[in-house]
Amino acid sequence: MLQKMNLQARLMSAFFLMGLLVFIISIIGWTGTSGLSQHINIIAKNNLPSIDALWKLNEGQTQIESSERALLNLTLTLPERRTELQRIETAWKQINQAFKDYETIPRSLEEDKAYQQMLENWNRWETAHNQLLQINEEFQQLGILTFLQLQGGQNGNGKNNSPEVANSKAAAQIYQQLTSQAKSNIPLYKAAEQSILQVVAVNKQQASQATRSAEQDIMQTQFLAVLAMILGPGIAIILGRILSGAIAKPLDKGITEIISVISTSSNQIAATVAQQEQIAGAQAIAVNQTTTTMDELSASSEIALSQAESATQLAQQALTLTGGGAKAVRLTLKEIEALQQKVIAIASSMQRLSAQADQIGNISGLVGELASKTNMLALNAAVEAVRAGENGKGFGVVATEIRKLADQSNACSEKIKALVKQIQSAVQSTVSVTDEGIQSVKNGVKIAQKSAYAFKQVANAMQEVVVNNQKISLTAKQQAVAISQVVMAMDSINNGARETASGISQTKISTQQLHQSAQHLQTLGFR
Repeated sequence: MLQKMNLQARLMSAFFLMGLLVFIISIIGWTGTSGLSQHINIIAKNNLPSIDALWKLNEGQTQIESSERALLNLTLTLPERRTELQRIETAWKQINQAFKDYETIPRSLEEDKAYQQMLENWNRWETAHNQLLQINEEFQQLGILTFLQLQGGQNGNGKNNSPEVANSKAAAQIYQQLTSQAKSNIPLYKAAEQSILQVVAVNKQQASQATRSAEQDIMQTQFLAVLAMILGPGIAIILGRILSGAIAKPLDKGITEIISVISTSSNQIAATVAQQEQIAGAQAIAVNQTTTTMDELSASSEIALSQAESATQLAQQALTLTGGGAKAVRLTLKEIEALQQKVIAIASSMQRLSAQADQIGNISGLVGELASKTNMLALNAAVEAVRAGENGKGFGVVATEIRKLADQSNACSEKIKALVKQIQSAVQSTVSVTDEGIQSVKNGVKIAQKSAYAFKQVANAMQEVVVNNQKISLTAKQQAVAISQVVMAMDSINNGARETASGISQTKISTQQLHQSAQHLQTLGFR
């Protein structure tokens, strides 16, 4: 198919295919990085902030539940009870901020459904908690806060009707209400806590799905990139071989034919010059043969003039072909430089992919840090469970499960770090191959520059051939004038002979120069 196309069409076809190959590789890299970026955004902007806000909710609720149990302790002094109330107030501030942060984060349908269920359980627990705080406020207002004071009010029943005893009895009744309310709060607290953990589980499931999708995108992108790196050089080599053969054969054939014609013409001119020298010698020996010799010389001059004009036309054609070859080389050089810029753009894309892999590593570090904080939170929860005694055993089991989840998160973070290292290694390999491609393009530029210089030298040589042929034509015309003068006036035979000898010498020099130019073209490799 390339044999039927001209040189420009061949070059355009080859570089179109190479540009298409570069475009396909760019599309592969862009598609992989877009999918990977989308999955990272899901984890970084949705799941991780949601999990962090939900853990803050759980942490604040745990603090409130711990302070509620502390308020039932009759060994606390009034300042210590106020401290616990202050801790509850601080925990509510944290909870309100966590709700505010979580509400701004987009949620899926499944997560929103779990969140609405959590809000129902949370509102029931919050209502019960407010009732407990109201009962506690009534209890503190009576001023009977110790176990001995309450016991005294109960023992004085029927013996002493003093206001102090009545106050102690009222305090004992309110304390019973406080204890009963605290016990009824426990199932509501556990239901709200379980709802929070359910929403966290939904976020973890979504994060796991995004992680798996990201891993699939990475594997697919790596496979396509490796396939492109294998096919790309092979296709480039095949195109280069086909194109170079299609360009070199017509040029070599055309220049070889031109050189052959020039060589033949120079030999014919040399033979004609030898014949003219014989004619000039005959003029010197015998003047009586001047007329016959002049006729022969006239015919020879006409032949030399015709041959000189033919050689001039052939030299002009060779010069035109040489100019076309030089133009083709310049176009090739420009296209190679454009290809070099495209290869540099591919290297830049690989560097941006490496930067995005670094961002994944940073996010993995954030996940590891979050797992460490969760582990520390679980440890604090276990300590609180121990402090709570028998009532905290169930919470201790939950704290243990949280620590296990934190360890699993930490392990996942390590796996992500390992995957990021593999991605960075693959990107570095791709950058190395791209650098080699850039170097190959630079070498191609140097070779094209050398070819352009060679065509320039050929053009200079052909210009000299044109000038020499013009000189030959002028000399032949001078010979014709000399011969006509000899025919017209025999008395000027000697002057005509000298002019003829001078013209023959000039023709001989020009013929030698033409022969040297042909040899110079042969030394340039055009045989």
